[in-house]
Amino acid sequence: MQSPKSLKQGDKVGIISTARKISEEEVQPAVDKLESWGLEVVKGKYLHEFDNQFAGTVKQRTYDLQNMLNDVEIRAIFCARGGYGTVQIIDDIDWSAFRRFPKWIVGYSDVTVLHSHINRHCGVETIHATMPINFPNNGIDNMSITSLQSALFNGKNVYEFFSHIFNNKGIVQAPIVGGNLSILYSLLGSKSDLNTDNSILFIEDIDEYLYHIDRMMNNIERNNKLKHIKALVIGGMTDMNDNTIPFGETAEEIIHRFAQKYKFPVCFNFPAGHQADNRAIIMGRSAVLEITEKATRFIQF
Repeated sequence: MQSPKSLKQGDKVGIISTARKISEEEVQPAVDKLESWGLEVVKGKYLHEFDNQFAGTVKQRTYDLQNMLNDVEIRAIFCARGGYGTVQIIDDIDWSAFRRFPKWIVGYSDVTVLHSHINRHCGVETIHATMPINFPNNGIDNMSITSLQSALFNGKNVYEFFSHIFNNKGIVQAPIVGGNLSILYSLLGSKSDLNTDNSILFIEDIDEYLYHIDRMMNNIERNNKLKHIKALVIGGMTDMNDNTIPFGETAEEIIHRFAQKYKFPVCFNFPAGHQADNRAIIMGRSAVLEITEKATRFIQF
C-alpha cells in the first residue's frame, strides 16, 4: 500500500465536490483553516456550480477530480461534502497519474466510493475524515480537525475511549478499510467493491431505517465481507429511523447480532462518522486495535 507524502507548509491542496452542491460561504471556514496551516488552497474550477442538488454536472465534477489528480503540485484533495453523486463519475476517472504521484484524498460519507475504489485498484492510502462543510465557522479546533491535521502532517493518531457493552475484547494489528455502510452495500458486486480480507472493517451510517440496516448487514455477510476480517469497528449510527411497527432492535443491536457469530474483536462507538466527533482514519494503513473490558485504544503511525 502506497502512502502519499505527509503535507508540509507551502504545499498546494485542492477542494472539489464530487457529490452535492456547496456554496462559497460554506467552504470559506475550511479555506481559512487550511491556510492557517500554511497550505495554499486551490478550488476546483466547478466547485460552486449547481446542477439540481449536485455540484455541477457529471462532466464538470469529473473534470474537477481528474484535474486535481493529474496536477502534480496538488498534494491533497479535500472533498467538500458528501450527499450523493460520486458513483456517477467514478468509472470515468483515469487513475494512472494518481498511481504514479499519489496524494491524499480526504472525506467521508459518499466519499466512501473513492476510498473503496482506490483501495481496490490503486493501492494508495486515503483519509476518512471531516470535510470542509463541517469545519467550524468560529475557527476553533475540535478533535475532528486536530486529528485530520495530525494524519496529514504527521501520519499518526492515537485514540482512547470507553468500551461498549457489545464489544468483543481482543488485540489485533491490520490495515483498516471501509466507511459508510450504505455506500459499501451499494458497491457490492461492482468494480469498486471493497476487499475486506485480513483487514479491520470500519462501518458507520446516518438517517437509515432500522430494517435497512438489517438488510445491508445481511447482504454484507452473504457476500463474505465479515468471514475473513480481523476485527469490526462500528462508528456513529446516527439519527436512525423506525417504522410505525417497530423493528425491535437498535442499529447497534442489529450489528451485534451479526458480529457475535464470529470470534474477531468488535468495537462499538468508535469516534468517527456522521457526528460531531469524527476523527481521522488513514484507510488502508495498518492500525493497532486493542479492546479491553474498560477501554478501547486505536493507534496508527
